[in-house]
Amino acid sequence: MYVVATAGHVDHGKSTLVRALTGIEPDRWAEEHRRGLTIDVGFAWMQLPSGREVAFVDVPGHERYLSNALVGLGPVSAVCFVVAADEGWQAQSSDHRDVIAALGIEHGLIVITRTDRARERVDDVLAQAREELAATGLNGAPAVAVSALDGAGLDDLRATFDGVLAGMPTPAASGRIRLWIDRSFSVPGSGTVVTGTLAAGTLNLGDKLQVAGADPLRPVDVRGLQSRKTARRRVGPTERVAINLRGVSASEIHRGEVLVTPGAWPVVDSVDIRRSSGPALTAAPAQLLVHIGTASVACRLRPFDDDHGRLTLDRNLPLEFGDRLVLRPSSSRSVFGGARIVDVDPPPLLRRGAGRRRALTLATMRPEGDVATEVARRGIVQPRYLRRLGVLSDEAGPPDGVTVIGEWWVDSRALDGWVGRLRTEVANLVQRDKLADGLSHGAARRLLSVSDDSVLDAVIREAGLVMHDGNIRPPGQPGDLGPAEAAVVELEDRLAADPFTAPEMGELAELGLGRRELAAAERRGRLLRLSEHIVLLPNAPALAMRTLAGLDQPFTLSEGRQALHTTRRVAVPLFEHLDARGWTRRIDATRRTVVRGGGRP
Repeated sequence: MYVVATAGHVDHGKSTLVRALTGIEPDRWAEEHRRGLTIDVGFAWMQLPSGREVAFVDVPGHERYLSNALVGLGPVSAVCFVVAADEGWQAQSSDHRDVIAALGIEHGLIVITRTDRARERVDDVLAQAREELAATGLNGAPAVAVSALDGAGLDDLRATFDGVLAGMPTPAASGRIRLWIDRSFSVPGSGTVVTGTLAAGTLNLGDKLQVAGADPLRPVDVRGLQSRKTARRRVGPTERVAINLRGVSASEIHRGEVLVTPGAWPVVDSVDIRRSSGPALTAAPAQLLVHIGTASVACRLRPFDDDHGRLTLDRNLPLEFGDRLVLRPSSSRSVFGGARIVDVDPPPLLRRGAGRRRALTLATMRPEGDVATEVARRGIVQPRYLRRLGVLSDEAGPPDGVTVIGEWWVDSRALDGWVGRLRTEVANLVQRDKLADGLSHGAARRLLSVSDDSVLDAVIREAGLVMHDGNIRPPGQPGDLGPAEAAVVELEDRLAADPFTAPEMGELAELGLGRRELAAAERRGRLLRLSEHIVLLPNAPALAMRTLAGLDQPFTLSEGRQALHTTRRVAVPLFEHLDARGWTRRIDATRRTVVRGGGRP
């Protein structure tokens, strides 16, 4: 089905035309029938000669009901613009023209009605209508002259509708749902029912959705579906649909709120925009009403220049890149102009001149968004977030210049920058302090503003660095220990001559080897610390095993200590170290044995 909205001045025969085409009365309210005036949106449908089905959203033309007209025009992508032959172009014709321009509607037709009253004026009225619509998407649109009273031209109108609809793009039947609610009511025995135009995606019985537009988001279930008064198990685009909801009462859900796929939309209250029609944004009042879909929300405008600015909405809405907005002064019934959303995730503006700089950036951005740009501005982002923003389709992969690391997309230039910064920071640290453990993992996170371990690990690898004991440092174990180098060499020489005579704590202090120096030497493979102050060479365990293996098994601590010519102070932690490595094994409280093959060269 295709959904088409009417547009045009009050009393130019929009509802009469819909009634003549469909046989359905679009005016729903008693007051509308009493006054002969459309007040709220009405709905009707028909089948064209080709078999295509079309639904009409009939909108009011009176200036007092422009907000209701926007409810009908906001969610549709095609319009039937009506001008009466006997009256010609009028004030609300201009209002609706401005709405069409603001919404960027590009499909539709022009209908000159009431030709039975002024046939001689048809050509002039049509020429004027074309001139007025020349700056909109209806420039060059097909036109038909009709009389709903005597039926003249209605067959031509149906055929023209067929041609217009045949040229419209096919909306996506898959993907996320965003249905703007235009009616909410309660049906006895069924409960809450809402209606709207399903522009994309598919609704199914049992679907779980959320109501957006009021805080917090509220979960609801699809209990029933109808389209054209027929129960359906599934409804695809484009359709007028009535949805029976479970989980919310009719008094809790209103026109202007939105049914959305859970977790699939950014629900925001601040967006950056680009003017698409109307006067310069610098001429706009600070307080505006913004219309999108069926919603009308008060907002504040901060213009950056004539064409760009930031809107701060009074309530959250599910919005995406490229969304079209109608802007109205809050104190007027007229339309100020139109805008497109260029950014639904705008950065804070904190410094002097930030607005001017932001305008320069926005001028380079595509309204529909660009994946590479959005990755580059963040440095790192998950693709599911780009899908929420509306800039990435489900099937699209990463563009050029984007590196995939796990579940993250990383801007390649940002990655190169992180690699360079990390490499430089670690090199400077090692140069400043020969005893440094390296750059801690936490410090690297803060340096690069990277919180995901998998990404940081990738940066470490790209930088040619290694991670050890939570610290990042160059590969290999450089021997130079700076000021401690001479003392470590002296200690190495002493232990090489007498491997199991570990120096006393005072001797280490005299050499200038404290906890930090000894730890640095151990990381470089120069020493082995059995405890805080028991230090041997790294080959001491293997040397000990050569001697212990020659003893009668099992052996006691005293026998082992004497064989190694060392003290109990050294033997106890040394034998515990051998036990921990599985090279020796305790038999009981006093004896242990060498494990066959355990560590022996």
